[in-house]
Amino acid sequence: MNRRMNEDELKATIRSIPDFPKEGILFRDITTLIKDKDAYCALVDDIADVLRPLNVDIVIGPEARGFVIGSAVAYAVGAGFVLARKPGKLPCETVKITYGLEYGSDCLEIHKDAIKPGMRIAIVDDLLATGGTAAAVAALARDMGAEVVSACFAIELCDLGGREKLAGTDVYAAMKY
Repeated sequence: MNRRMNEDELKATIRSIPDFPKEGILFRDITTLIKDKDAYCALVDDIADVLRPLNVDIVIGPEARGFVIGSAVAYAVGAGFVLARKPGKLPCETVKITYGLEYGSDCLEIHKDAIKPGMRIAIVDDLLATGGTAAAVAALARDMGAEVVSACFAIELCDLGGREKLAGTDVYAAMKY
């Protein structure tokens, strides 16, 4: 049976790694949370509780940790799941978006037939930092005619201002640093 955990209990399962991937960064590693069956189930249940009342049709999970959390959340709320992947990883015709990063740019693609106009979409990922990835996924879904009803994350790094890039979208994070 799944057990509920509060934010402090969830945070206790996160491993913090100083100076990774480069000096001065404190990396929040969710692999220790997702290997803990109680914490993983609690995280999925927590996000699913936020999304259930929103009647979500599709959960989009950005590559790669968004797959791990997003697909479980989609199952829990009875929604479909769509992969947002790096270029060249999906086998059929895709729609893509290029977006800016702190140093350079990146690109994500989804299958062209994955989202229909009017669908209610939630974005689920492990981390909200600067917000570039989530904002790009939201823009892509909206360009395809979907309504983005929520963006949910395991962790939000509040000082990086990612929430502002998602203005007009309900944002939820299970843990805030």
